[in-house]
Amino acid sequence: MGSVEQSTLPPDFVWGFATAAYQIEGAVNEDGRGPSIWDTFCKIPGKIAGGGSGDVACDSYHRTHEDIALLKECGAGAYRFSLSWSRIIPLGGRNDPVNKKGLQFYTKFVDDLIAAGIMPMITLFHWDLPDELDKRYGGMLNKEEFVADFANYARIVFDAFGSKIKHWITFNEPWCSSVLGYNTGSFAPGHTSDRTKSSVGDGSTEPWIVGHSLLVAHGAAVKIYRDEFKARDGGEIGITLNGDWAEPWDPENPADVEACDRKIEFAISWFADPIYHGKYPDSMIKQLGSRLPSWSAEDIALVHGSNDFYGMNHYCANFIRAKTGEPELDDIAGNLELLLEDKNGVSVGPITQSPWLRPSAIGFRKLLKWLSERYGYPKIYVTENGTSVLGENDKQLDELLNDEFRVQYFRDYISAMADAFTLDGVNVRAYMAWSLMEYAYSPFFIL
Repeated sequence: MGSVEQSTLPPDFVWGFATAAYQIEGAVNEDGRGPSIWDTFCKIPGKIAGGGSGDVACDSYHRTHEDIALLKECGAGAYRFSLSWSRIIPLGGRNDPVNKKGLQFYTKFVDDLIAAGIMPMITLFHWDLPDELDKRYGGMLNKEEFVADFANYARIVFDAFGSKIKHWITFNEPWCSSVLGYNTGSFAPGHTSDRTKSSVGDGSTEPWIVGHSLLVAHGAAVKIYRDEFKARDGGEIGITLNGDWAEPWDPENPADVEACDRKIEFAISWFADPIYHGKYPDSMIKQLGSRLPSWSAEDIALVHGSNDFYGMNHYCANFIRAKTGEPELDDIAGNLELLLEDKNGVSVGPITQSPWLRPSAIGFRKLLKWLSERYGYPKIYVTENGTSVLGENDKQLDELLNDEFRVQYFRDYISAMADAFTLDGVNVRAYMAWSLMEYAYSPFFIL
């Protein structure tokens, strides 16, 4: 790997921070906001460690001036944040009333950001579906209703903010909504085949249905923006996908080498291939068969070509070992194991507070290159990147401020990103660190 001194980034490169509405806003019952599926999920005993919720969170709803002061102090050029759908349309539906106070709150915040010289980048949906839509028709499991309601919400927001917003993101990490919400049950609404965790859900079918719904809703929102607002407002729109790099557990085993691509395809290409290539990955079609929804001509026309930029959320890497035999029905990874050490016991990266997160800056560079080569060198915005720190939850303030581990993480990852731009031809144009503030949950990712 090179260094920041040897490699460069474009002169107009955008630096900033990212957050999510439910994780920072609080004020869940104020000024007409309706409940989201996360409000409901957090009230179910045992679902959230320590019984936490977003009821107060960082209290950002009442402290936006402090958020902006923090951004200015950190020298941020941009701020990626999400809107709470249920704060804008409390019941969520296309025939439900719009909450003017919700729109006014976000409009003032956007105006204040711009006045402070900070570019707002808005995510329309960061996992917090209005709860009423889940109760009314099954939420994201009902493609037709969900797409129509999301399209209506998107149109209202596009119209309200106009040319103030130049960068729109439809969905944050649809993999998380689909898999964690409808396979493992660890995210709202908590569906899973595991009846010890939930009485509802089919982890073998529902994730793929939800992923399909999210893709079509993304395409519908993009079409609305391009047809009705882009010429007037001059902005761009895309989706943010999450995924980690994969290295073979045994580099000498062709099955492990092949499984690495399959792992990335099941995590990222599930969504990116329809957008850039107009079809699901062959590896997914082969394993899932009819459980993977088929594309109508109308739906794939909405989705194919629907990214003005690629939003990339990335944190770490894994070693991959191929499984033998037939995949389990609930498998969502591609019939493989995700491991933290290779066959010789070498760790993929240092231990953090998050069991799944082992930093690998070279993996970041490799994934940037992999994505660029597969998808025709699109413009890439890194919309999340960061780390937790081992033992940070128990440290005192003076120890927290001496944050050498996180400093080194960002130094290594930014260096790798600069190498990807300079040496690999990756068209990376922005970087949003996760996260601006501590949202009162564990583990921490605060800057």
